[in-house]
Amino acid sequence: MSARAMITRRGLIGGLGLLALPRLARAQGFAGLADSAEGFAPVTPGKTFSFPADHGPHDDFRIEWWYITANLSDANGKAYGLQWTLFRSASLPGAQAQGFDNQQLWMAHAAVTRADSHRSTEKFARGGVGQAGVEAKPFQAWIDDWQLRGTAATDDPSLAPLDMSASAADFSYALHLEADRPVVLQGIGGYSRKSERGQASYYYSQPFYRARGRLSFDDKPVEVTGMAWLDREWSSQPLASDQSGWDWFALHFSGGEKLMLYRMRQGNGDYTSGTWITADGASRPLGPGDIAMRPMDIVGIGERKLPVGWRVEISALGIAIDSTPLNPNAWMGTRVPYWEGPISFKGSHSGVGYLELTGY
Repeated sequence: MSARAMITRRGLIGGLGLLALPRLARAQGFAGLADSAEGFAPVTPGKTFSFPADHGPHDDFRIEWWYITANLSDANGKAYGLQWTLFRSASLPGAQAQGFDNQQLWMAHAAVTRADSHRSTEKFARGGVGQAGVEAKPFQAWIDDWQLRGTAATDDPSLAPLDMSASAADFSYALHLEADRPVVLQGIGGYSRKSERGQASYYYSQPFYRARGRLSFDDKPVEVTGMAWLDREWSSQPLASDQSGWDWFALHFSGGEKLMLYRMRQGNGDYTSGTWITADGASRPLGPGDIAMRPMDIVGIGERKLPVGWRVEISALGIAIDSTPLNPNAWMGTRVPYWEGPISFKGSHSGVGYLELTGY
């Protein structure tokens, strides 16, 4: 989810003093996402989404991300997971300053996962100098040489086709993404509540990408195909002060349906929400009373205990599934660390997807 967050994950001070992201240690909320949003634009119900404009940045809001995960396999059926994420965070509200005085800060994460290995890396940039950014038409999102790029032929309602690439010292990937259905508005018309106290985000997804391309571990390339999921989310205060983090799922069912759901962990009872998406793209919001989520498998990574296996039940849809990670050690050892990795599930239904765990 991103809040999927992520700017869930803000950075620390970056190289040569070019970044001034907020301090990691916070008394309230996860990664500063419960901090006061005074001066930034509010998230309110009833927004009318407009494309391609809403594929681009929303500088009046404090946090925002473009978040892609992919479940892939090679010709022999070996499974892989892939992540590409670009985050925008505003250090101050108000009119945009020029050059290095610009208050927009950018962070990106990339990762590749297989059963025996998980590789990840990150980048940082200051806004206002062209090193990172997003443009709505033709769509492109970039930080240095990492790219998520469309063309003049990219369809605005579906945000497809796109080409995506990233590289690090020990892995790289390049994928082509196609989709034949429009993006899906999460929550109520794209207004996604995160608590009973008014915290919310604007949130839409493209869960119908078909992916093909090449990824490489240690300069050993492999051709892969599969499914990918884009989450787009922006807000100014997506967490309440007593919410420590979230557990988020993006699931591809073998029948073509999709399911997004999350649990925001808080002191007086968790807040859950989600969206059931049919194979033809119709969506049904799921509220706190519709979803039961229970950790089933806990792994230790350092001093952290992480719930990487889950039982998920949605009785109104006849769903009772158990999820299993491809690699229990899919730990993102980035400046603000979290767990993110591909999963499979079985039970009443079967399929694959992605799980994100923050705030542990």
